[in-house]
Amino acid sequence: MSTPSRRARWLVTAVLLLVWLGIGGTLGPYAGKLGEVATNDQAAFLPRSAESTRVVDARKAFQQDETLPVIVVWTADDGGPVTGHRAAATRSLTSLEGAPGVVGQASPALASDDGEALQAVVQVEPGLGDALPDVLERIGDAAGRVPGTQAQLAGPAASQADLSDAFSGIDGLLLGVALITVLVILLLVYRSVLLPLVIILGAVFALGLACAIVYALAERDVVRVDGQVQGILSILVIGAATDYALLLTARFREELARQPDRFAAARAALRASWGAVVASAATVALALLALLLSDLTNNRALGPVGAIGIVCAVLSTLTFLPAVLVLLGRAAYWPARPVRAGDPEAGHRLWHRVAERVDRAPRRIWAISLAALLACAAFAPTLSSRGVPLDEIFVNDTPSVAAQRTLARHFPGGSGNPAVIIAEADRLDPVLAAARATPGVASAAPVTASGRPGGGEPKVVDGRVRVDATLRAPADSDAAKSTVARLRTAVHDVPGAKALVGGYTAQQYDTQRTAEHDRTLIVPVVLAIILVILVALLRSLLMPVLLVATVALNFVATLGVSALVFTHVFGFGGTDASVPLYGFVFLVALGVDYNIFLMSRVRQETLRHGVREGILRGLTATGGVITSAGVVLAATFAALGVIPLAFLVQIAFIVAFGVLLDTLVVRSLLVPALARDLGALAWWPGRPGQNRAGQG
Repeated sequence: MSTPSRRARWLVTAVLLLVWLGIGGTLGPYAGKLGEVATNDQAAFLPRSAESTRVVDARKAFQQDETLPVIVVWTADDGGPVTGHRAAATRSLTSLEGAPGVVGQASPALASDDGEALQAVVQVEPGLGDALPDVLERIGDAAGRVPGTQAQLAGPAASQADLSDAFSGIDGLLLGVALITVLVILLLVYRSVLLPLVIILGAVFALGLACAIVYALAERDVVRVDGQVQGILSILVIGAATDYALLLTARFREELARQPDRFAAARAALRASWGAVVASAATVALALLALLLSDLTNNRALGPVGAIGIVCAVLSTLTFLPAVLVLLGRAAYWPARPVRAGDPEAGHRLWHRVAERVDRAPRRIWAISLAALLACAAFAPTLSSRGVPLDEIFVNDTPSVAAQRTLARHFPGGSGNPAVIIAEADRLDPVLAAARATPGVASAAPVTASGRPGGGEPKVVDGRVRVDATLRAPADSDAAKSTVARLRTAVHDVPGAKALVGGYTAQQYDTQRTAEHDRTLIVPVVLAIILVILVALLRSLLMPVLLVATVALNFVATLGVSALVFTHVFGFGGTDASVPLYGFVFLVALGVDYNIFLMSRVRQETLRHGVREGILRGLTATGGVITSAGVVLAATFAALGVIPLAFLVQIAFIVAFGVLLDTLVVRSLLVPALARDLGALAWWPGRPGQNRAGQG
């Protein structure tokens, strides 16, 4: 087959560069526009088949307009009784009737049993988006006109506003911190001027393309995006694109030292790297798509969005990056110079020493590494994933959290967030009796025609009634969730009532149970996907099983360390129910990446030089680049910590620490030592390099 002419090669290079420059210029701005189609309304991300989700649909019939409640709570400036201000508090909210964003009339101010607080409820329109803070400010100004009192805003609307404020840094702050972090690390590690900029540019182009695709799909309601998904997409694309780029550029540098022709070097680098890159990307993308099996809508949202990001990262790495490397040639690494993989000046001295130690005492090294990981894993059962209370959702104190604490001090813990019961109207009395008799329920009353519990005839819609049950415990507490479970049992036992129990606490309870079910379903699916890909790539059975087992152990060890750090350093009482699953998908899929990079190179070297020499050469050649990739990915995910939400801080720590543990211990010591100790048996049923010298 004839070699393409040099002119045709340059033409292909120029076309690829122009296409990606066009993508960057046209679609790049979408990286900052994704927030326009994102929703932070948590009601949109409930379990699809849960009882509380069915209640959300059923309760809409009991209100003419869908609304979002704001709970106004007043306390006296001097901390004393505030009941004398009740009439003034009620009057202060009358001016809000008919105001933009406000629905109907505010409820009268009600006094707490201790007389030290008042509360009233104002309903606002859902989906106000950027207008919600202005509406809340108007409500706060009106409530603040009561002399001698302090007014605070709690409830779902206030929490949603604080959530939107926390995510306001997604477009600018998070992206800026991640890119600057990656750039600094690349400059320090590679001491090259152009290469870090090229890698960053490729990652930005990939992110722009991914965000444009997700934007178009979200605008047409094909996928859902919230602030969490948006932030994870940015970090995932930047981290993955950088990792894949490091693998390719390292191989290109080796090939340039072997042959002066930049086109031949690029072709050889692509031929040697594309299999590992595509296999690694397929592992992550398919693991993310496994989230479609989840019953939690936010998990299902992350699956396709994350997979789109990974595909875009691979496209950029395998098309844009080779074109730029061909254009720049040796200048890409200036002032450094390309060197052969086996050259002692290649920066491989450290990894050559590591490989020699693994070669001398493989059994001792893997035994010590395994013992250390098992010791960390022993603490994993202490990590609580039953959800977090409202005052721990945000890393910093927020107005809605402070208001909720005030509300909980003076009113029943579930005040403002009642359990909602939908039942047949002709069974109202026994349902009320069952609800009121349930331990943990402070009160229960049917919703009347006025839209409020009590004070009139129950409102009947399609033969059904709605009952609001106020819980004694705070709505986000474990005690409240236990009460919901008891309440469901009680009202379900009422003959003919066909009762359903929903509301905020029930949603948290259902989310927790659904997350537990998702873990038991999705974890084995992800492991099976990874195993199949590894078998296809490495053409072995035993080695893929070892790799999957080691990354799974790394994940459990990371959870053990996280349990200690979250409790004793960060002060978290637990994690969101979805955190372990997210951590598993990211950490196991991304952790396998580094083992793929290592073992695919080991297999190549084994075919040429035998099993023993293949491990030594593979670990020496890939040690530096994979460690650099691990540090970059860990730092990129750590950037999620700039968003002041406990969920993202926890994900950031789990992935960042787990990637470093995997890179420095599992991939550098445990896996090579196991492979060296097993010898040719590690590649069973194949025997690559078995007839070569130096098999060992």
